[in-house]
Amino acid sequence: MDFTGRASDLDRLGRQLRLVVEGKGGTRGQAVIVTGRRRVGKSRLVQEFCDRSGLPYVIFQATRGRSPAAERNDFAEAVACSGLAEGELIRGAMPPDWNHALRALALAAGDGTPCIVVLDEIPWLMEQDTEFEGALQTVWDRHLSTRPILLILVGSDLSVMESLQEYGRPFFGRAAHMTLRPLDLHDVADMTGLAAADAVDALLITGGFPEVVRSWEPGMTRVDFLRASLATPLSPLLAAGELSLLGEFPSATHARTVLEAIGTGERTFAAIAAAVGGATPLPSGTLSPILTNLIAKRVVAADLPLSGRPDTRNKRYRVADSYLRFWLAFLQRAVADSERGRPDLALRRIERSWTSWRGRAVEPIVRDCLARRLPDDQWPDTEVVGGWWNRQNNPEIDLVGADREPVAGRVHFTGSIKWLDARPFDRHDYDELVRGSASVPGVDVDTPKVAVSRAGFEPGLPLDAAWTPEDLLVAFRI
Repeated sequence: MDFTGRASDLDRLGRQLRLVVEGKGGTRGQAVIVTGRRRVGKSRLVQEFCDRSGLPYVIFQATRGRSPAAERNDFAEAVACSGLAEGELIRGAMPPDWNHALRALALAAGDGTPCIVVLDEIPWLMEQDTEFEGALQTVWDRHLSTRPILLILVGSDLSVMESLQEYGRPFFGRAAHMTLRPLDLHDVADMTGLAAADAVDALLITGGFPEVVRSWEPGMTRVDFLRASLATPLSPLLAAGELSLLGEFPSATHARTVLEAIGTGERTFAAIAAAVGGATPLPSGTLSPILTNLIAKRVVAADLPLSGRPDTRNKRYRVADSYLRFWLAFLQRAVADSERGRPDLALRRIERSWTSWRGRAVEPIVRDCLARRLPDDQWPDTEVVGGWWNRQNNPEIDLVGADREPVAGRVHFTGSIKWLDARPFDRHDYDELVRGSASVPGVDVDTPKVAVSRAGFEPGLPLDAAWTPEDLLVAFRI
């Protein structure tokens, strides 16, 4: 299958490789930590990068739960068979620990031809053997960093991978870091062949996860894609969500239950506690660390109202990626419908709730797109784009542009998002925005008003900026 997208990610890896090839880095060898959510395409990216490099390489993927001795032996065999310059020297090696295994890698790499070494699923290696992290640091400093090696460390557990670079940890300060995110709106539009507005819908459904986007045949409408994907429980759209969740959250855990509560629409701490606990809300001492862990893993996002006044009491939680949000809201139940040959039931439920679900789900995507566009000539000091709400969510302001967060020094604009198929943003919407904005701390009568609309705008509205789906798409071409 052809590899598409990811040009900027390939370029970032390419720059690190050039440091190795040209010998221009602080050390001869270079290390990169690559993180990202499960199924976001990390392994596929590094494979493509290695194939395009034209250099010798070895990719070793850890196996969860395996004995450390068996893992080290497989690693040594993979290195010996990889085509590295001196790989034959370690054929048959059975290293007694990771210190010896990584020193064998340095020997196999040789001292002449640049090469790439990928260790995939680093958290599993650390889970198997507590000595791995220290051995990596020791051998890197004494042997690997002196060789022409690009070492790529890959892992899906974001909290574990980020901890590798924390001060006081063995590998601190020794590697560059890049986070692989889902495909962006521009990539999704290119791969599906859809116009900007429909590409936003496709991004909401697929989350930009490559295997799901690739199953969207160019030119397919949203309904056509859903109908085809719901027809089989083996489709990427249905299967990827459960595979991703099972990799991180077994179904019987509280974390999975909390995530499902957020995915089905609960946004406040109290509402989540009630939904998970049933008759007796889940205690704060139990729920708080679960939410902290979900946020650390980038599975859940916690949003605060953005205004000129601090407000930490009105935190709102949401599932961080739109595909998982869509899967929890609709597809988890749809798997059973598909298995019993009634995908029409799932499609009917989606269509019945699509407009209302999409109206809220699109908000973080729009904010991200605008944050990517700004600052610009019209808003030269706007560094962040958020939203504002009070305890009763009345009013809720979809867009707040400001100079900083979480407390704005100055609010530059307030705005509204209307993502309807046929109704443009009209005078009623504008008047509602003006009334609601009056409640936002830091806003006065002269604060500019903006809007984003899927279906365009009624002529003559006194908006300071009116952005369309095409404007959102342009943000990824700047």
